[in-house]
Amino acid sequence: MCRWTVTQGAAVAWLSSFPCRGPPSLFLPLSFLLLLLLLGPSSSSTDSERNHAPRATPTPPWREPLLASSARLPRATNVSLSSATVVGRHVRSSYKHLQGDVRWRKLFSYQKFFLRIGKHGNVNGTKREDDPYSILEIKSVDVGVVAIRGLSSNHYLAIRKNGVLYGAKDFGPDCRLVERIEENKYNTYASAEWRTKANKSMFVGLNAKGKPMKGRKTKRKNPSTHFLPMVVPPR
Repeated sequence: MCRWTVTQGAAVAWLSSFPCRGPPSLFLPLSFLLLLLLLGPSSSSTDSERNHAPRATPTPPWREPLLASSARLPRATNVSLSSATVVGRHVRSSYKHLQGDVRWRKLFSYQKFFLRIGKHGNVNGTKREDDPYSILEIKSVDVGVVAIRGLSSNHYLAIRKNGVLYGAKDFGPDCRLVERIEENKYNTYASAEWRTKANKSMFVGLNAKGKPMKGRKTKRKNPSTHFLPMVVPPR
């Protein structure tokens, strides 16, 4: 009979004093089997340790430092001065069809007067619908700016620096009026050249008696400055 003593990592056998009864060919397979049993758990434990070992968490791409060469920063959209000038010219050119436009109108005030420019340049209101001095020629001289001339008197509607309304023989800075359509569909006409000391616009206006108002006392929302253009057939 053979006696075996096995230790981890190698198999060492001590043969006893008793003779072995088994055939010698069986000893080698038995020793190999013992080696496998001893080495198997150690290798499997190593694999399990590898599997359970904490893995390094990859750094998210958004937390990685960016190099100056690889960083892509958003670019601001720059508009050059030349392109802005082109845009401005395009906008202004869209209003060119208004320049030189001539209209024959009667300006009917909110106070129910027709604005008239008399023979000697006096400006006031009249209730007469057939008054020839109430027929006006409105001509566009710039974007949003018009000149108003009395057809019979040949005087231009004008506002002086002090806000006085009068009729001028010749066209000048006082005759440049800013035409604007208000919310109530009436038009207002303000001086394009002069403003009050408080930097407010001065308007063409007729009071409740049909008399001209000083520009310094007028306001855009005041009905006395509102006029309704009425079409007059050309002569």
